[in-house]
Amino acid sequence: MSYFDAASAAPLHPVARQALLASLDEGWADPARLYREGRRARLLLDAAREATAEAVGCRPDELTFTSSGTRAVHTAVAGASAGRRRVGRHLIVSAVEHSSVLHSAEAFEAAGGEVTRAPVTRTGAVAVESYAEALRSGTALACLQSANHEVGTEQPVAAVAEACRAAGVPLLVDAAQSLAWGAVEGPWSLLTGSAHKWGGPSGVGLLVVRKGTRFAAQGPVDERESGRAAGFENLPAIVAAAASLRAMRAEAAAEAARLRDLTARIRERVADVVPDVEVVGDPIRRLPGIVTFSCLYVDGEALLHELDRAGFSVSSGSSCTSSTLTPSHVLRAMGVLSEGNVRVSLPWGAAEEDVERFLAVLPGAVAGVRDKLGAPASAPAPASAAAADAEGEGREGLVVDALGRRCPIPVIELAKVIGDVPVGGTVRVLSDDEAARLDIPAWCEMRGQEYLGEEPADRGAVYTVRRTS
Repeated sequence: MSYFDAASAAPLHPVARQALLASLDEGWADPARLYREGRRARLLLDAAREATAEAVGCRPDELTFTSSGTRAVHTAVAGASAGRRRVGRHLIVSAVEHSSVLHSAEAFEAAGGEVTRAPVTRTGAVAVESYAEALRSGTALACLQSANHEVGTEQPVAAVAEACRAAGVPLLVDAAQSLAWGAVEGPWSLLTGSAHKWGGPSGVGLLVVRKGTRFAAQGPVDERESGRAAGFENLPAIVAAAASLRAMRAEAAAEAARLRDLTARIRERVADVVPDVEVVGDPIRRLPGIVTFSCLYVDGEALLHELDRAGFSVSSGSSCTSSTLTPSHVLRAMGVLSEGNVRVSLPWGAAEEDVERFLAVLPGAVAGVRDKLGAPASAPAPASAAAADAEGEGREGLVVDALGRRCPIPVIELAKVIGDVPVGGTVRVLSDDEAARLDIPAWCEMRGQEYLGEEPADRGAVYTVRRTS
């Protein structure tokens, strides 16, 4: 089995496993106690904090270990915004932040705050100007990820941090995906991370609050971890997390170059071996191991099952794989095709032969799913049986009723009938699937047709497309 979902959780690094087992024997006591076992535990905790701080690029007394990366984010947003509540109640986030940041923003908004959500380009990157323009006298905090977890696009953190510093606003960086590869540049004020992203055990997060940053911990204050993380420290896991981060940093330069070559191969070859594919994310400014693409006329869940049966573990941002039946907020913000979405995130040490086998298996898996769904050929077809089911006002204005049918069926039905209208004629698709808002415009761009927009309907919306070729 080839595990290609390291962006969700990286396999435990061998060094982390060794450190975990060793510290189970040495680090079980309370590090706050003064007797021998407590002092031994305190030495392990201090050493882990110092090693992690060195890797992050901060002082040891600025770093707090938390129970998860999500908890670190929630604590950071709540504490930093509370510490600056006299300044104002305005928060800035990007539209593609991790859900933990967006959930914190929603809670901030529900409590009476105001949130600005900075847009991104089709590659998933924010514009520095969008943050600079959003900053104002009442801004309490700005948040920006170092790199996107779904498409791998790196963000201009250093430039945004400079703009925030000039305005006197702290910047919180979610660095969960990038810390294994290097420290985050720029004058950021707060930073969070999660050990299971860099080969450490789950259940260990980190929160960095640089000196001089106003911070007011919320909830009952605990005497441990500077009052920012309540409860007894999971010392064996913390020691293992620090050991894995240090070990991965030692190998990062060579491994990054190797994984970049492999992901570049996937980016280039996928478009050659699979018809109707959109590779998303920035082609240059990206993390070494992540590549994401979307396949037209493909059910994302079905494709993931096919790849799983072939021995590959990958993830998806398609609405078909989500209990909410909506596309990922990242793909939605980017405005790219969401159906048949696949994220390949290669783990440390991923083998070249596994990547080659994946590229060999993928075309058949995609073709099989498309065949089961009755997807059309690449070019607009002449009159088909599907046209008989289309209601409309003649050849100049077909209407396709796709209500109650989920991705990618509305787009498939559109593709089946587009050839039944003359050039200049229109097709109107009635759909209540949220993914249609992304996938129909994306289909038009891929097919060279003109998307005329959407209108509300009693159920869902009507999407109008004009045939141009």
